[in-house]
Amino acid sequence: MSSQTNERPLNVINNEKLSRFEVKLDGDDVGFMEYRREGSGIIFTHTEVPPAYRGQGIADKIAKSALDFAQQEHLGVIPLCPFVKKYIDRHAEYQPLVLDWK
Repeated sequence: MSSQTNERPLNVINNEKLSRFEVKLDGDDVGFMEYRREGSGIIFTHTEVPPAYRGQGIADKIAKSALDFAQQEHLGVIPLCPFVKKYIDRHAEYQPLVLDWK
């Protein structure tokens, strides 16, 4: 397992062209969260971190950045991605963002 991510700060970038929040390290993807914008909402559809980088909090950092973005932009959130749903369940401050979508 790589320890590189523990030695350097990771920056989450909103890649609007690809509709995803992503983290790169030395040009390589070390994690991303895909989304769709729909009106005044954002739908988080998929989160992925390659096996070599799992267990280092990368997905949590991406989720926090993505949800902070939604909050700042006054977007309602639809967490189709199971990881994002679990993250919101663990972080009550983001629960008011969730839209009733079921």
